[in-house]
Amino acid sequence: MATCYRHPSRETGVSCSNCGRPICPDCMTTTPVGMRCPECAKQSTRVVRMRELAKVPRVTYALIAINVVAFLTEQGQFSLFGSEIHGPVINEGVLFREAIASPHDQYWRLVSSAFLHENFIHIGFNMYLLYILGMMLEPAIGSLRFAAIYFTSLLVGSFGVVFATSGASLGASGAIFGLMGAAVVELRSRGISIQQSGLGGLIVINLVLSFTLANISVGAHVGGLIGGFLAGFAIRWADDRKIPALGFLACLALSAAAVAGAIAVSGATGGGFA
Repeated sequence: MATCYRHPSRETGVSCSNCGRPICPDCMTTTPVGMRCPECAKQSTRVVRMRELAKVPRVTYALIAINVVAFLTEQGQFSLFGSEIHGPVINEGVLFREAIASPHDQYWRLVSSAFLHENFIHIGFNMYLLYILGMMLEPAIGSLRFAAIYFTSLLVGSFGVVFATSGASLGASGAIFGLMGAAVVELRSRGISIQQSGLGGLIVINLVLSFTLANISVGAHVGGLIGGFLAGFAIRWADDRKIPALGFLACLALSAAAVAGAIAVSGATGGGFA
Protein backbone atom coordinates (compact mmCIF):
# COMPACT_ATOMS: atom_id res chain seq x y z
CA MET A 1 0.00 0.00 0.00
CA ALA A 2 1.17 3.55 -0.74
CA THR A 3 2.38 5.84 2.05
CA CYS A 4 1.58 9.50 2.60
CA TYR A 5 4.05 11.74 0.77
CA ARG A 6 4.32 13.97 3.85
CA HIS A 7 4.22 11.18 6.47
CA PRO A 8 6.10 8.16 5.02
CA SER A 9 5.27 5.97 8.03
CA ARG A 10 1.51 6.16 7.36
CA GLU A 11 -0.11 3.85 4.83
CA THR A 12 -3.09 5.19 2.90
CA GLY A 13 -5.36 4.29 0.05
CA VAL A 14 -6.38 7.89 -0.71
CA SER A 15 -4.69 10.11 -3.31
CA CYS A 16 -4.95 13.83 -4.09
CA SER A 17 -7.60 14.36 -6.76
CA ASN A 18 -5.42 17.00 -8.42
CA CYS A 19 -1.82 15.76 -8.39
CA GLY A 20 -2.33 12.10 -7.46
CA ARG A 21 0.03 12.04 -4.49
CA PRO A 22 -1.01 9.66 -1.64
CA ILE A 23 -2.27 11.50 1.45
CA CYS A 24 -3.16 10.42 5.00
CA PRO A 25 -6.22 11.75 6.95
CA ASP A 26 -4.21 14.60 8.52
CA CYS A 27 -3.26 15.84 5.05
CA MET A 28 -6.68 15.44 3.44
CA THR A 29 -8.65 18.54 2.49
CA THR A 30 -12.20 18.19 1.20
CA THR A 31 -13.04 20.19 -1.93
CA PRO A 32 -15.96 20.11 -4.37
CA VAL A 33 -13.77 18.00 -6.66
CA GLY A 34 -12.52 15.46 -4.09
CA MET A 35 -9.70 15.12 -1.57
CA ARG A 36 -6.64 17.31 -2.11
CA CYS A 37 -3.18 17.52 -0.58
CA PRO A 38 -2.15 20.68 1.34
CA GLU A 39 -0.30 22.17 -1.65
CA CYS A 40 -3.15 21.69 -4.12
CA ALA A 41 -5.65 22.86 -1.51
CA LYS A 42 -3.99 26.29 -1.57
CA GLN A 43 -5.39 26.88 -5.04
CA SER A 44 -8.45 29.06 -5.51
CA THR A 45 -11.02 26.28 -5.00
CA ARG A 46 -12.93 26.80 -1.76
CA VAL A 47 -11.91 24.07 0.67
CA VAL A 48 -13.02 22.71 4.03
CA ARG A 49 -10.65 20.60 6.11
CA MET A 50 -11.87 17.25 7.43
CA ARG A 51 -11.27 18.36 11.00
CA GLU A 52 -13.51 21.40 10.48
CA LEU A 53 -16.56 19.41 9.37
CA ALA A 54 -19.32 19.10 12.00
CA LYS A 55 -16.93 19.99 14.82
CA VAL A 56 -19.74 19.81 17.35
CA PRO A 57 -21.28 16.30 17.39
CA ARG A 58 -24.78 17.58 18.12
CA VAL A 59 -26.56 14.29 17.44
CA THR A 60 -24.19 12.42 19.76
CA TYR A 61 -24.83 14.89 22.57
CA ALA A 62 -28.58 14.80 21.96
CA LEU A 63 -28.67 10.99 22.07
CA ILE A 64 -26.71 10.93 25.32
CA ALA A 65 -29.07 13.50 26.84
CA ILE A 66 -32.17 11.53 25.82
CA ASN A 67 -30.74 8.32 27.28
CA VAL A 68 -29.86 10.03 30.57
CA VAL A 69 -33.29 11.66 30.89
CA ALA A 70 -34.98 8.33 30.18
CA PHE A 71 -32.79 6.63 32.78
CA LEU A 72 -33.73 9.21 35.40
CA THR A 73 -37.46 8.83 34.70
CA GLU A 74 -37.41 5.02 34.81
CA GLN A 75 -35.65 4.60 38.15
CA GLY A 76 -37.76 4.22 41.24
CA GLN A 77 -34.66 3.28 43.22
CA PHE A 78 -31.22 3.84 41.74
CA SER A 79 -28.88 0.88 41.53
CA LEU A 80 -25.23 0.44 40.63
CA PHE A 81 -25.37 -3.19 39.53
CA GLY A 82 -28.91 -4.42 40.13
CA SER A 83 -31.54 -5.17 37.51
CA GLU A 84 -34.70 -5.24 39.60
CA ILE A 85 -36.15 -2.08 38.10
CA HIS A 86 -39.81 -1.63 37.37
CA GLY A 87 -42.42 1.05 36.87
CA PRO A 88 -44.49 2.47 34.01
CA VAL A 89 -41.55 3.65 31.90
CA ILE A 90 -39.92 0.21 31.95
CA ASN A 91 -43.20 -1.68 31.66
CA GLU A 92 -44.26 0.31 28.61
CA GLY A 93 -40.84 0.63 26.98
CA VAL A 94 -38.90 -2.63 27.32
CA LEU A 95 -38.78 -4.90 24.27
CA PHE A 96 -39.95 -8.50 24.22
CA ARG A 97 -41.42 -10.66 21.52
CA GLU A 98 -44.95 -11.13 22.87
CA ALA A 99 -45.54 -7.38 23.13
CA ILE A 100 -44.86 -6.95 19.42
CA ALA A 101 -47.07 -9.89 18.40
CA SER A 102 -50.74 -9.44 17.57
CA PRO A 103 -53.08 -8.48 19.18
CA HIS A 104 -50.82 -6.25 21.31
CA ASP A 105 -48.94 -4.62 18.39
CA GLN A 106 -46.78 -2.42 20.63
CA TYR A 107 -44.31 -1.52 17.91
CA TRP A 108 -42.94 1.53 19.70
CA ARG A 109 -40.96 -0.85 21.91
CA LEU A 110 -38.62 -1.49 18.97
CA VAL A 111 -37.34 2.07 19.53
CA SER A 112 -38.14 2.89 23.16
CA SER A 113 -36.23 -0.09 24.53
CA ALA A 114 -32.99 1.31 23.08
CA PHE A 115 -33.24 4.36 25.37
CA LEU A 116 -33.71 2.43 28.62
CA HIS A 117 -31.02 0.98 30.91
CA GLU A 118 -30.88 -1.30 33.94
CA ASN A 119 -28.45 0.52 36.22
CA PHE A 120 -25.59 3.02 36.43
CA ILE A 121 -23.02 0.57 35.09
CA HIS A 122 -25.23 -0.27 32.10
CA ILE A 123 -25.92 3.31 31.05
CA GLY A 124 -22.44 4.51 32.00
CA PHE A 125 -20.68 1.99 29.78
CA ASN A 126 -23.06 2.52 26.87
CA MET A 127 -22.88 6.32 27.03
CA TYR A 128 -19.09 6.20 27.23
CA LEU A 129 -18.93 4.12 24.04
CA LEU A 130 -21.52 6.35 22.37
CA TYR A 131 -19.42 9.41 23.19
CA ILE A 132 -16.18 7.85 21.92
CA LEU A 133 -17.74 6.57 18.69
CA GLY A 134 -19.76 9.74 18.16
CA MET A 135 -16.68 11.94 18.49
CA MET A 136 -14.92 9.71 15.97
CA LEU A 137 -17.69 9.22 13.42
CA GLU A 138 -20.11 12.17 13.46
CA PRO A 139 -17.54 14.89 12.61
CA ALA A 140 -16.23 12.73 9.77
CA ILE A 141 -19.53 11.90 8.03
CA GLY A 142 -21.89 14.63 9.20
CA SER A 143 -24.75 14.68 11.68
CA LEU A 144 -27.52 13.58 9.32
CA ARG A 145 -25.63 10.51 8.13
CA PHE A 146 -24.65 9.69 11.69
CA ALA A 147 -28.29 9.83 12.81
CA ALA A 148 -29.40 7.67 9.89
CA ILE A 149 -26.81 5.02 10.77
CA TYR A 150 -27.68 5.14 14.47
CA PHE A 151 -31.41 4.59 14.05
CA THR A 152 -30.95 1.99 11.31
CA SER A 153 -28.62 0.07 13.64
CA LEU A 154 -31.11 0.48 16.48
CA LEU A 155 -33.96 -1.07 14.50
CA VAL A 156 -31.87 -3.91 13.07
CA GLY A 157 -30.65 -4.58 16.61
CA SER A 158 -34.26 -4.71 17.82
CA PHE A 159 -35.02 -7.23 15.09
CA GLY A 160 -32.07 -9.25 16.36
CA VAL A 161 -33.59 -9.23 19.85
CA VAL A 162 -36.98 -10.65 18.88
CA PHE A 163 -35.36 -13.06 16.42
CA ALA A 164 -32.89 -14.49 18.96
CA THR A 165 -34.90 -14.62 22.17
CA SER A 166 -38.32 -14.32 23.73
CA GLY A 167 -36.84 -12.61 26.79
CA ALA A 168 -37.01 -8.91 27.59
CA SER A 169 -34.27 -6.58 26.38
CA LEU A 170 -33.32 -2.94 26.83
CA GLY A 171 -30.30 -0.72 26.24
CA ALA A 172 -28.54 1.30 23.54
CA SER A 173 -25.89 -1.32 22.83
CA GLY A 174 -27.43 -2.53 19.55
CA ALA A 175 -27.21 0.97 18.06
CA ILE A 176 -23.72 1.43 19.53
CA PHE A 177 -22.52 -1.80 17.94
CA GLY A 178 -23.92 -0.39 14.70
CA LEU A 179 -21.71 2.68 15.06
CA MET A 180 -18.73 0.34 15.38
CA GLY A 181 -19.72 -1.38 12.14
CA ALA A 182 -20.11 1.95 10.34
CA ALA A 183 -16.78 3.17 11.73
CA VAL A 184 -15.09 0.12 10.20
CA VAL A 185 -16.44 1.11 6.79
CA GLU A 186 -15.37 4.74 7.18
CA LEU A 187 -11.85 3.94 8.39
CA ARG A 188 -11.27 1.48 5.57
CA SER A 189 -12.49 4.02 3.01
CA ARG A 190 -9.84 6.44 4.29
CA GLY A 191 -7.05 3.87 4.21
CA ILE A 192 -6.75 3.71 8.01
CA SER A 193 -5.89 0.40 9.68
CA ILE A 194 -8.77 -0.94 11.79
CA GLN A 195 -6.38 -2.59 14.23
CA GLN A 196 -4.09 0.42 14.58
CA SER A 197 -7.06 2.66 15.26
CA GLY A 198 -8.04 0.45 18.21
CA LEU A 199 -11.53 -0.15 16.82
CA GLY A 200 -10.85 -3.76 15.85
CA GLY A 201 -9.86 -4.67 19.39
CA LEU A 202 -12.90 -2.83 20.79
CA ILE A 203 -15.26 -4.82 18.58
CA VAL A 204 -13.60 -8.15 19.40
CA ILE A 205 -13.66 -7.50 23.15
CA ASN A 206 -17.32 -6.49 23.11
CA LEU A 207 -18.31 -9.50 21.01
CA VAL A 208 -16.47 -11.83 23.40
CA LEU A 209 -18.28 -10.23 26.34
CA SER A 210 -21.58 -10.55 24.48
CA PHE A 211 -21.20 -14.31 24.13
CA THR A 212 -19.70 -15.01 27.55
CA LEU A 213 -21.53 -12.79 30.06
CA ALA A 214 -25.03 -13.48 31.30
CA ASN A 215 -27.93 -11.09 30.65
CA ILE A 216 -26.36 -9.79 27.45
CA SER A 217 -28.54 -9.50 24.34
CA VAL A 218 -26.44 -11.20 21.68
CA GLY A 219 -29.19 -10.62 19.11
CA ALA A 220 -29.11 -6.86 19.67
CA HIS A 221 -25.32 -6.69 19.48
CA VAL A 222 -24.87 -8.83 16.39
CA GLY A 223 -27.93 -7.36 14.68
CA GLY A 224 -26.82 -3.81 15.40
CA LEU A 225 -23.28 -4.50 14.19
CA ILE A 226 -24.57 -5.91 10.89
CA GLY A 227 -27.10 -3.10 10.49
CA GLY A 228 -24.52 -0.40 11.13
CA PHE A 229 -22.02 -1.95 8.74
CA LEU A 230 -24.63 -2.19 5.97
CA ALA A 231 -25.90 1.35 6.59
CA GLY A 232 -22.36 2.74 6.66
CA PHE A 233 -21.44 0.88 3.50
CA ALA A 234 -24.56 2.12 1.69
CA ILE A 235 -23.90 5.73 2.67
CA ARG A 236 -20.22 5.53 1.70
CA TRP A 237 -21.07 3.84 -1.63
CA ALA A 238 -23.67 6.50 -2.45
CA ASP A 239 -21.41 9.39 -1.42
CA ASP A 240 -18.55 8.08 -3.55
CA ARG A 241 -20.90 8.16 -6.55
CA LYS A 242 -22.19 11.67 -5.72
CA ILE A 243 -25.75 10.43 -5.11
CA PRO A 244 -26.09 10.71 -1.30
CA ALA A 245 -29.87 10.33 -1.43
CA LEU A 246 -29.41 6.66 -2.30
CA GLY A 247 -27.54 6.12 0.97
CA PHE A 248 -30.43 7.51 2.98
CA LEU A 249 -32.93 5.47 0.97
CA ALA A 250 -30.89 2.34 1.70
CA CYS A 251 -31.01 3.14 5.43
CA LEU A 252 -34.76 3.63 5.19
CA ALA A 253 -35.14 0.30 3.39
CA LEU A 254 -33.00 -1.49 5.98
CA SER A 255 -35.03 0.05 8.80
CA ALA A 256 -38.34 -0.91 7.18
CA ALA A 257 -37.11 -4.46 6.59
CA ALA A 258 -36.01 -4.72 10.24
CA VAL A 259 -39.40 -3.57 11.54
CA ALA A 260 -41.26 -5.88 9.16
CA GLY A 261 -38.98 -8.76 10.14
CA ALA A 262 -39.51 -8.14 13.85
CA ILE A 263 -43.28 -8.10 13.39
CA ALA A 264 -43.19 -11.26 11.28
CA VAL A 265 -40.97 -13.15 13.75
CA SER A 266 -43.09 -12.03 16.70
CA GLY A 267 -46.29 -13.06 14.96
CA ALA A 268 -44.90 -16.48 14.09
CA THR A 269 -43.57 -17.28 17.56
CA GLY A 270 -45.36 -14.94 19.95
CA GLY A 271 -47.74 -16.14 22.57
CA GLY A 272 -49.67 -14.44 25.30
CA PHE A 273 -48.69 -11.20 26.91
CA ALA A 274 -46.00 -11.91 29.49
